[in-house]
Amino acid sequence: MVDIFGTLGPSCNDEATLKAMFMAGMTGVRINLSHVMLRDNEELLNFVKRAAESVCIDPKILIDLQGPELRIGNLQKEINLCSGDEIPVRCEGYHGVISDVIPLDKRIFEEMEEGDEILLDDGKILAGVEHRSNNEAILKIIRGGILNSRKSILIKGKTILMPTLTSDDISNISDAVKLGVTGVMQPFVRNRQDLQILRKTLDDAGGDKIEIYAKIENMDGVGMLPDIMDECDEIVIARGDLGNAMPLWELPYVQKRISKECRTRSKRFMVVTQMLASMEHSPIPTRAEVSDIYNAVADGASSVMVTGETAIGEYPVEVIEFLSKTALQYEKSKKI
Repeated sequence: MVDIFGTLGPSCNDEATLKAMFMAGMTGVRINLSHVMLRDNEELLNFVKRAAESVCIDPKILIDLQGPELRIGNLQKEINLCSGDEIPVRCEGYHGVISDVIPLDKRIFEEMEEGDEILLDDGKILAGVEHRSNNEAILKIIRGGILNSRKSILIKGKTILMPTLTSDDISNISDAVKLGVTGVMQPFVRNRQDLQILRKTLDDAGGDKIEIYAKIENMDGVGMLPDIMDECDEIVIARGDLGNAMPLWELPYVQKRISKECRTRSKRFMVVTQMLASMEHSPIPTRAEVSDIYNAVADGASSVMVTGETAIGEYPVEVIEFLSKTALQYEKSKKI
């Protein structure tokens, strides 16, 4: 059977909702640690465990680390960016006026050049670098949106070297062992060394039984897939950032290519991102979304996951029901 994962968040942070989600078919949960620490979610994890136990489910609990993903710094408040706006960005630590300025890690800032295209918040926002000085750059917004603190940033066509694990990651791994986490998702896996570092960190913390889920989110990961498979328990086809690494019309082919290679090597794989995105605000999905889920399972996915749909969406239980029933429909169709 296919595992059904929901992501925890404000829309499902109570025991009653979680129980309903498990009853609807959820078998595991994901905690996104991009903005929070695991230890601060201990009570929520207890809700998960009690809710699952009440319906006789032994839940899988995954934590999604920060990893080497590039992110902006903390904003004073969210910024509404409109097409044509010009907005300053500055290297973190520079002492100047900070209102409506996007702070960047020094490594990101130093790589920016005039003419670069910048993707923010998983590509939802697109900007071009209009001007760059020693301490500040000006971005012109091409495709706007609401920007909040700690959202992802990507310079198109450039690779910026970052450490495999942040200090927060290492702290969260230590707490994961104590809090019953069953799997760790490593973002932006670039090579086998990333996973060897994670495995050693887990083992040193007493987490030798915790599984590793390797997120394929860029072309480095796609190119090194055979090596990566040898070092993880499950491959994650993370279509959000992976879709930023190529023209979107190429993404389905790459997904199929990864799925095929996983089947050939008998490696479990997960499909995630926007599987039921319309259900953040709708009680029913689109036909295309349901077909997407069915095809992922038909391609051999061992698990499927939703993110914002259950974390911040209006219909977390209904989301899980559609995800689960669509996956189950494929299992039924195999017997016909």
